[in-house]
Amino acid sequence: MPNRINDAIRGVAEVRLVGDNVEQGIYSLREAMQIADEQNLDLVEISASAVPPVCRILDYQKFLYQKKRKEKEQKANSAKVVIKEIRFGPQTDEHDYNFKLKHAQEFLKDGNKVKAYVFFRGRSILFKEQGELLLARFANDLAEYGKVEAVPKLEGKRMIVNIAPKK
Repeated sequence: MPNRINDAIRGVAEVRLVGDNVEQGIYSLREAMQIADEQNLDLVEISASAVPPVCRILDYQKFLYQKKRKEKEQKANSAKVVIKEIRFGPQTDEHDYNFKLKHAQEFLKDGNKVKAYVFFRGRSILFKEQGELLLARFANDLAEYGKVEAVPKLEGKRMIVNIAPKK
């Protein structure tokens, strides 16, 4: 139980009472319990670390229900970031480039991030400049759909650039 309620609140002489239908202020624990009993509601400790602890008078089950609903709503509203990868070779042909560019545009329109990389095999690592130019051109062609998060960088045998969608 994350919040202490009613008789579970112990070790404090007085509490700060907040809430809708109550006079806000500092009360003794016994007074606060009595006020909660009169209204047929629970005394719930909201902030235990405060001095004195902050308590609220409310229906605890309803409070838990609303809290759970709010968390569920936040989870549903949070966007799940998906990263789509697009792989090039250092000598990618024009047709293949355009094909991959169209896919990247679709991914960015759908709100996904695009991770484009040039994969160097064997001695093709000698063509680093070609890979960098290819990724720069790719990022430039996608400028209206997304923005580059960082300049192209070489990681092992891959040169990578990340592009985030524009909102």
